[in-house]
Amino acid sequence: MKSSNAKIWDMKQLLDLDTFAKTLTDKGYDGYFQTEAAYADKIKDSISRFLEACNSGMEKPMLPNIMMLKTYLQWNGDDKPKVECNMWVKYEHGLFDVQKMNIERIDQFGQILKQSKLTDLTTNSVPTRKEAIAQVTEKPKEQLSARKRGFRM
Repeated sequence: MKSSNAKIWDMKQLLDLDTFAKTLTDKGYDGYFQTEAAYADKIKDSISRFLEACNSGMEKPMLPNIMMLKTYLQWNGDDKPKVECNMWVKYEHGLFDVQKMNIERIDQFGQILKQSKLTDLTTNSVPTRKEAIAQVTEKPKEQLSARKRGFRM
């Protein structure tokens, strides 16, 4: 069981919706999101619409006090690989914090090419959009063959 000091520390990590959305937007997560697989919109509006539906009894989260956000970090068309991001966000009393994140590079057929799973996160420790994309992007191989040929005798 958590002590009361741990509870206070946890609450300090949680951000109000405006601060939460601004922090992620400033890190490059400025595209459209889905909250719990619906409500496609910018992050703040998507979450707000989901919470309104919960308050009216039309929706409920799949997990208590956790909501899942999904967005594309990179999209170049249906016929090219894309990078998707899923975030598990803790929310309590109108405050939010990212808990974990899955980043996946997926080919045009839906097969995962590479993935990265980040756990024990806070919203402030979430990588930038560019850093997240880099975690699942293959680095181009350097071409050293021309250099090697120059030293033969």
